[in-house]
Amino acid sequence: MAGAGAPAAAISTLTPPLEQLRLLAGELRLLLPGVRVGEARETTKEFNRKTFWRRLNEAAVKVSREATTMTEVFSRLPLPLPSSQETQRFCEQVRAAIKAIIAVYYSLPKDQGTTLRKLVRSATVDIVDGMAQLVEVLCVPPAQRPENNDLISYNSVWVACRQVPRIPRDNKAAALLMLTKSVDLVKDAHEEVEQAVEECDPYHGLLNDIEDNSDNHGDVWGGPNNQDLYWSEDDQELMIPCLALVRTSKACLKEIQISVAENGKKDQVAQLDDIVDISDEISPSVDDLVLSIYPPMCHLTVRLNSAKLVSVLKKALEITKASHVTPQPEDSLIPLLINAIDHCMNRIKELTQNELEL
Repeated sequence: MAGAGAPAAAISTLTPPLEQLRLLAGELRLLLPGVRVGEARETTKEFNRKTFWRRLNEAAVKVSREATTMTEVFSRLPLPLPSSQETQRFCEQVRAAIKAIIAVYYSLPKDQGTTLRKLVRSATVDIVDGMAQLVEVLCVPPAQRPENNDLISYNSVWVACRQVPRIPRDNKAAALLMLTKSVDLVKDAHEEVEQAVEECDPYHGLLNDIEDNSDNHGDVWGGPNNQDLYWSEDDQELMIPCLALVRTSKACLKEIQISVAENGKKDQVAQLDDIVDISDEISPSVDDLVLSIYPPMCHLTVRLNSAKLVSVLKKALEITKASHVTPQPEDSLIPLLINAIDHCMNRIKELTQNELEL
């Protein structure tokens, strides 16, 4: 058996340095799909949170250190490249560092919360992908590399490693982070569409660049009578409850976020995960509605997207109301929010009823 392994080792030491880097980059890319869908490893050992985070931080520091070494060694000019044997050693160190951080991620049990696991998985994917990018640049002959490209790629893996200490340490903190992101996304969407309405120009000044050589503004594209670019009176009337629904969406997410912050328990991981999962659907649904109210507006599409958003909002509020984060549902804002949602949707239905009858 020992003799059978010797030729392979001899061949690998003779592989040219840049070819070894190309092979390493390919290996790292092949690891990514497994990390993205990987499950926690089954173990009988009791999970030690403090030990896990220490190991993950140490593994990230190790990857960052290996990235620095690879960059210094393979981007130094006009010095010659390392020998094949030296390159093999550098590549093995990178492999070991990457496999170590993946192994730490896999050691995080599912019962610690899927929201937390998603954040750790995302950080791990970013690190592996960043290292692959770096190695892909370094395997290009130095004379052929775009200027500073190696530093940009190195920076991505370094930044990814630096993010590891900032990952929330438990599922409640992870849930709050995700809910805060959702609130911010809905807030941005609401501000953007309100600004467009205020300016009466959904393309933010683009129409001003259109040269108009006609006295009749309604006869040229870009004129105020062109329904492809401007809202009609019926459109503007329909937008009022739509914008109110978007504002209510923001209020719903904020209420959910506050409930989790004030009443959420770290050991109630399943309920927190359920709240985050349904809340994650709110921002994309808001985006669909916002996009559909830009001209040319199709009232039926607006109605369908509003109904979809209403369904998601009510489900999110009901799940939150039934969970431990709402100990006194009757004293919460949830009933008022549901009433506000229904009021917006009823008005949207009234204004789009003719579309259903056509």
